[in-house]
Amino acid sequence: MLESGKEFRCIVYEKRDGVAWITLNDPEKLNRLSYEMRKELKEALEDASRDESVRVVVLKGAGKAFCAGADIRAFLEMTPLDALKRAKEVGTSTLAKIIREAPKPFIAAVHGYCLGGGFELAMACDIIIASEDAVFGSPEVNVGVIPGGGGTQMLPRLVGEKKAKELIFTGDRITAKEALELGIVNRVVPLDKLMEAVNEFIEKIKSKSPIVIAAAKEAINASLEMPLSEGLKYEMQIFAQLFSTEDQKEGARAFFEKRKPVWKGR
Repeated sequence: MLESGKEFRCIVYEKRDGVAWITLNDPEKLNRLSYEMRKELKEALEDASRDESVRVVVLKGAGKAFCAGADIRAFLEMTPLDALKRAKEVGTSTLAKIIREAPKPFIAAVHGYCLGGGFELAMACDIIIASEDAVFGSPEVNVGVIPGGGGTQMLPRLVGEKKAKELIFTGDRITAKEALELGIVNRVVPLDKLMEAVNEFIEKIKSKSPIVIAAAKEAINASLEMPLSEGLKYEMQIFAQLFSTEDQKEGARAFFEKRKPVWKGR
């Protein structure tokens, strides 16, 4: 496992009180997703996913933005082979896969610009809490490509086919309020209350059994991959498996004893 506070060049990675904080840290360039940042981000995401002491992971951006998207300068010389190789190694879809398959919640704390690859990174998270100044969008058409890190797959699942096509075809940006109305974000708060709102959500999650949260995330993710009939069977299997855990018995006992459960994560 990585030590909390390990020195990275493009991100800040800290672990404290059961929370892994990953900060995109290139504020002068609005936290663009350079190749170097993607490599470091992948390392931190994998570590946070594996570390059993980490209950929740938070992604946020330094400076005036969450993330303004890809490093467009790299597009000037990129070939199709280059694009495929980089996507498989550190593409946003590869990073998103780590987030979605991790057995713990990921929260995106979004302020300022959240565009392109940054938008895809936020959508991959389980929860998005945004400040009122946040701006979301998929502007890839403006530089001659389509969203290539999961945007064409995740956005329609969040907002529906027609609205996703509108946003991707036009490259238009939307406000935090509009993103809330469309179901993209969970909550919108004033900028100075963003971390307070994130911490409130963290404490709620930490008050639950980590093994049950992991099971719920797995079942919900499966609902997006399977027909309803198969999803119902999959859910029942996960539900039944929880009855073999200590936390399930503790939860039931605590309910009848009218006390808070003491979760062990097993």
